[in-house]
Amino acid sequence: MNTIDVSYDKESYKELAPKKFVLEYLNKVLSEIKLSNVEFSVSFINEVNMKRMNRKFRDIDDSTDILSFAAEDDDGFGFISAGRRKRVLGDMLICPEVLRRNAQIFKVTENEELRRLLIHGVLHLSGENHQTNNPSEPMLIKQEKILSKLVLG
Repeated sequence: MNTIDVSYDKESYKELAPKKFVLEYLNKVLSEIKLSNVEFSVSFINEVNMKRMNRKFRDIDDSTDILSFAAEDDDGFGFISAGRRKRVLGDMLICPEVLRRNAQIFKVTENEELRRLLIHGVLHLSGENHQTNNPSEPMLIKQEKILSKLVLG
């Protein structure tokens, strides 16, 4: 069983990303990449906080749509509950304001962009990375395949 904590800086973010939807979708993504018994958090944060986090951790003085912080130790586990080891993936931060702007730029719905970011964050937390935002990056190809499968499936 997965443990996913969802939090919001503002109540209004719950309209864009209702907790029930976020949890159900993340569990579908985890199932798709064959991960289970994991723990991580998703926080929907305002643009001021996202810019601060991006500056602090990436030395980029601008906001972004998502930041992911993997938290695994050497053996890939970091939490023991009731005698069972749970794989701790880490934390992801999503900025709804940037998500909305990107949805307009890419001419997609906000829901599609939310789905894309949730997949993107899980892939990063599970150890995948990309060097650029070029759509030919293997991680981004995988992201879009998962998005298509879960939207059509």
